[in-house]
Amino acid sequence: MSRVPGWLSRLGAGLTEMGERLDERRAEVERADAEPVTASVAAKAPDETPDRIPPPPDYAPEIAPRSDRPDPALAVPWGVRVAAEAGWRLLVLAGTLWVLMRVISAVQLVVLSFVAALLITALLEPAVTRLRRYGVPRGIATALAAILGFVVMGLIGWFVTWQVMENIDNLSDQVQDGIDELRNWLLNSPFHVTDKQINDIAENLREAIGANTDEITSAGLEGVTVIVEALTGILLAVFSTLFLLYDGKRIWQWSLKLVPAAARPGVAGAGPRAWRTLTAYVRGTVLVALIDAVFIGIGIYFLDVPMAVPLAVFIFLFSFIPLVGAVASGALAVVVALVTQGVFTAVMTLAVVLAVQQIEGHILQPFILGRAVRVHPLAVVLSVAAGGLVAGIGGAIVAVPLVAVTNTVVSYLKSYSQEAALRQSPRPRGATAMDVAPVQPTPPSDAAPS
Repeated sequence: MSRVPGWLSRLGAGLTEMGERLDERRAEVERADAEPVTASVAAKAPDETPDRIPPPPDYAPEIAPRSDRPDPALAVPWGVRVAAEAGWRLLVLAGTLWVLMRVISAVQLVVLSFVAALLITALLEPAVTRLRRYGVPRGIATALAAILGFVVMGLIGWFVTWQVMENIDNLSDQVQDGIDELRNWLLNSPFHVTDKQINDIAENLREAIGANTDEITSAGLEGVTVIVEALTGILLAVFSTLFLLYDGKRIWQWSLKLVPAAARPGVAGAGPRAWRTLTAYVRGTVLVALIDAVFIGIGIYFLDVPMAVPLAVFIFLFSFIPLVGAVASGALAVVVALVTQGVFTAVMTLAVVLAVQQIEGHILQPFILGRAVRVHPLAVVLSVAAGGLVAGIGGAIVAVPLVAVTNTVVSYLKSYSQEAALRQSPRPRGATAMDVAPVQPTPPSDAAPS
């Protein structure tokens, strides 16, 4: 009985000691978990690495820390980065332009009608303004200007058609005589052309016309469709012109609401300048075309070229196509003179056309248009070619005014952005302000220089 309490006391002491050791071990584990592993490893010597983080093998490659790796953008050369930045922006612009051209081609008739209405409005708007100065109400002034303008254009078309129909028989006889004279000249020329060769060429032409009868018939049917589309476009242009003449200012103000607020002041300033450029272009082109038509018409009239007045009207209309129109209308006059009056009259007609065009290019256009429309001749040629490829004759007519207006808008927006940047930049202070301050000129001294 005496040994039982001693055994129990030893057992209790052992359990107490074991509990204290467990508490110490738990405290050590908690302290180890609370400290970062990297700090504990760095604080200890290599021999003191904890057992739970085994050292890497000797054959393992060294891994550089992530902080030593360069930025991928900095690893790319500067020129490549600039090319990439410019490249994706150009791709976005090209995609936007392609989508815009697809939309325009889908509604080509509407676009050309509206552009024609803009050109007619630029021509008739001064008449509306003058009538308004005389106290005429805007609605009546718009109606009078529009009726006068469309009546004049209709009379010009009717006059050309009437003159052609009146002279078509006489012209066909003169053309036949010209062909006979050309045939005789070829037979007697040093080119050794025989009568059989000329007959073979004529027979081939007749066979080509007979073989393509179906195509000619389908072209005639397509011509009916073209006439219907032309009438539709004329009606659209008339209605658009009326609304632009009457309510153009409010239409422009409404259009400004579609522009982002940040860019609205610049666009609002570029709009009137673009309109002045367009107005100057239309007025100058009409005046130059009228002078060309009058002088060339007088020249071919005194040369006894048939249909001198219709040819002058054609020259006036074709003059709205820069460069190409003048060449085409002049060539038409020369061909008519050649087949009706002979080689000498054709050469004289060519001389008249070239003389008038030289006066136009070097005197009339610089004097009449001035600096309102500053477009390089290369830009004119490329724009006319591109407009003709995209939208035919209508595209060739509107290409140059579009380029002129775009040039005006871009120049104004560039200067506006520079002025805005100067206004927003902080003013210089202290010595810097003294350096950039304007220097007043020193008044001249009365004393003579020594």
